[in-house]
Amino acid sequence: MGIKFLGLLMASVLIAYYFYSPIPENAEDRWKVMLINTLYRTVGHVATIAEKLGFAHHMDFLKMMISNTDYTPPLSDEKVIVEDTKFNDVPVRLYIPKGKPDSLKRAVIYIHGGGWCIGAPSMKSYDLLSRRTSEQLNAVVVSVDYRLAPKYHFPVQFEDSYAVVKYFLQRKVLERYNVEPSRVCVSGDSAGGNLAAAVAQQLLHDPEVKVKLKIQVLIYPALQTLDLNLPSYKENADMPILPKSLMVRFWSEYFTTETSLKEAMETNQHVPAESSDLFKFVNWSNWLPERFKRGHIYTTPSHGSSKVGQKYPGFLDPRAAPLLVDDVKLRGLPLTYIVTCQYDVLRDDGIMYVSRLKKAGVPVIHEHAEDTVHGAMALTVSPFTLTAGQRIENNYIEWLNENL
Repeated sequence: MGIKFLGLLMASVLIAYYFYSPIPENAEDRWKVMLINTLYRTVGHVATIAEKLGFAHHMDFLKMMISNTDYTPPLSDEKVIVEDTKFNDVPVRLYIPKGKPDSLKRAVIYIHGGGWCIGAPSMKSYDLLSRRTSEQLNAVVVSVDYRLAPKYHFPVQFEDSYAVVKYFLQRKVLERYNVEPSRVCVSGDSAGGNLAAAVAQQLLHDPEVKVKLKIQVLIYPALQTLDLNLPSYKENADMPILPKSLMVRFWSEYFTTETSLKEAMETNQHVPAESSDLFKFVNWSNWLPERFKRGHIYTTPSHGSSKVGQKYPGFLDPRAAPLLVDDVKLRGLPLTYIVTCQYDVLRDDGIMYVSRLKKAGVPVIHEHAEDTVHGAMALTVSPFTLTAGQRIENNYIEWLNENL
């Protein structure tokens, strides 16, 4: 009896240890976040085992378990026509509202998150978001299905996203979908926020694009590759959904399947000395408000091997890291709405971009969610619906309705 009790006690402790996540007491839906994180961690651990046994690449396994099993077909309903098609040879899921068929419509081009490795417009959370956006705004929504790592690396994901946006902004295409040219938005979350920001910057300097974006929306975006030891990375290294270790792997997989870049990024020693002038763009001591510094002391990251920078120059490219541009290249960007979350390694990326854009004279609205984790807006599907995620989504759609 004593041995059985001891075994049961040990098993209970192990289960509790595995289930527990270091979430602050003031985090909303704390226990639900823990449950979601336990499921994510389990899938991640199985993916690691599958990779070590040679069955599948870690990210391919995650994609199979998360994106593919959550597939939602393009089903139209009484309010929205939904179809899978291609724009400029890039797959997109298109949402066309049925209400007011003869009126000029607004348009939202949405780029999904998932660390450039997982995710798809067909995932239930993204499909529902696009449906709600289309229905409530009477807007055409174009959800971009860009190619993913590890099969495809930077700049493929950017090029796919840019190709879709550039194609859609042609006047003949806008006319085909009855979209008013002055009311188009590009939007994205996480890695999709990264791509949306990079696309918006690139459009400013493309002479072939005559139609301009009215607004851009960046939801907890990843915006820089240089310093992976920001206060938000330190404070939230072990937070649920997106711990630092996973974000580092996402970043490295965006550029290569080789491990040398990941290993250098883990120690924050991946930027070659000859690129040290770029650190001024991500020096958080200059760009973060005092309340986000929280007593942290800024130290310039250590320089890495020149070989890493020469072998994988993409991580120094502004198309991958939109914070790495001069102020002059930010001027002219459209009205911007940026969402950040307190318990998120990417929090400071978004906040620094808010400061950089304001300095460049770009109008910016910043919404900061004090009580939740990265990816909250994607967690709005029962039974894992987060209250904070619903609030962020509602605020996002309401803001679009007022400003687009």
